[in-house]
Amino acid sequence: MPEVIFPGPEGRLHGRYQPSPHPRPMLAIILHPHPHSGGTMNYPITLALYNIFAKRGFATLRFNFRGVGRSEGEFDNGVGELSDAASALDWLQAINPESSGTWVAGASFGALIAMQLLMRRPEVKGFISIAPPANLYDFGFLAPCPSSGLIVQGLGDEVVAEPAVAKLVEKLKTQKHITIDYATIEGANHHFEAEMDELMRTVEAYLDRRLGTGVPR
Repeated sequence: MPEVIFPGPEGRLHGRYQPSPHPRPMLAIILHPHPHSGGTMNYPITLALYNIFAKRGFATLRFNFRGVGRSEGEFDNGVGELSDAASALDWLQAINPESSGTWVAGASFGALIAMQLLMRRPEVKGFISIAPPANLYDFGFLAPCPSSGLIVQGLGDEVVAEPAVAKLVEKLKTQKHITIDYATIEGANHHFEAEMDELMRTVEAYLDRRLGTGVPR
């Protein structure tokens, strides 16, 4: 996983990038949780998602938002972080000009930014959203949500209220031309600390259904 530095709106952004062995790969960008809650590109769920997509042959990028680790700038309450994510996707597409589509994935605050990013980028074909903070932020911008995806929520989450996520899912499921899969994991807290294996099995099974068990080309 080569270390990369690329330009962001407020200075350099620091990430890890796994190239694809394929000439026209799918792209995946993985977004980490809130920096003020310990979120970095090395957060366990972020790293696990990165490894899943890289293993499948995606050109895969995870990076630190502004002000985190070696990324320059200061936290901007989600506004600047969305611009960071857009810049990261621009960079990923520039070095993979023949890419065949994009997926976005994120956990908690990263899930919020991922969902905002897919609203801006029509090339996003799918998403993985882990514990989206629907009780803390307004997800009304998903009107309509342009891509199918998976939302996973822990039933023991002490930060994100499951009923708020379920309400968001039901709203999204009324939209035509997309399919929203929703999975809950019994007992899992916000970090899925004791249920990481089950969480990743859930993500893998979803990707198998959407993409097959081979690698994208």
